[in-house]
Amino acid sequence: MILVVGAKGMLGQDLMTLLGSAARGVDLEDVDITSLESVQKVLFSIRPRIVINAAAYTDVDGCETNPDLAMQANGEGVAHLAMATSEIGAKLVQVSTDYVFDGRKGSPYLEDEPTGPLSVYGESKLAGEMNARFNPDYLIVRTQWLYGVNGKNFVETMLRLATEKKELAVVDDQIGSPTWTVDLALAIRALVEKDCRGIYHAANTGFCSWNEFARAIFAESGIDMRVNPLATKDLGRPAPRPLYSTLDCGKLVRDTGFQLQPWREALKNYLKLRRL
Repeated sequence: MILVVGAKGMLGQDLMTLLGSAARGVDLEDVDITSLESVQKVLFSIRPRIVINAAAYTDVDGCETNPDLAMQANGEGVAHLAMATSEIGAKLVQVSTDYVFDGRKGSPYLEDEPTGPLSVYGESKLAGEMNARFNPDYLIVRTQWLYGVNGKNFVETMLRLATEKKELAVVDDQIGSPTWTVDLALAIRALVEKDCRGIYHAANTGFCSWNEFARAIFAESGIDMRVNPLATKDLGRPAPRPLYSTLDCGKLVRDTGFQLQPWREALKNYLKLRRL
């Protein structure tokens, strides 16, 4: 049995739908991952074969102003899960982020390249990666720019703003791969089925800027919206962002035979689904 921690989140709900009867989900009301005692109580009772941790404090700017909370949720919580899963002989699957990189390389990142987070969020997620290794049977899946039907995300924000404004300014100097949580869930399942270990990158193929992504959202939705360019330095956000943090997903394809679809096709499919 597979236990999904953070089962009510955006990725968690898609994992639960995909895995069906093979999965059981827990969320904040069931387990406090910042407490080792709470984690042990739940895991020792359920005794899953695999634990997928889809729980995280993902408010990047919020992490900057609440570093202790960020480290507790994204770092220490993973240590508790790693220790408990190791004790019961279960695999730990930890979902991580492109924000562990500084974005200065200028080409897609491989799994074994040096990390260098710029923000508290990135530091806390990197701590989570390190702590996941307390369980020798660990799988870390780095991804980026997530959106899905079950949570707040960039696509929904753009569609909401389109009902309020006639033009927008969106950052055009951050480059990445928008990733649909349904496709990420499929990648995680493929990795689990192949019993993969270590670090893997999983994101929809191709890349764009946030500005290009916004324009694609409006184009695919049939919305006439002017999208002006905006530099990251002019955005005035508390947390620094990596400017070019695309992920090389070749290892995922080689080891599982699974490749996530192109980001624009994923966006089309997402928009079709949300209209149903």
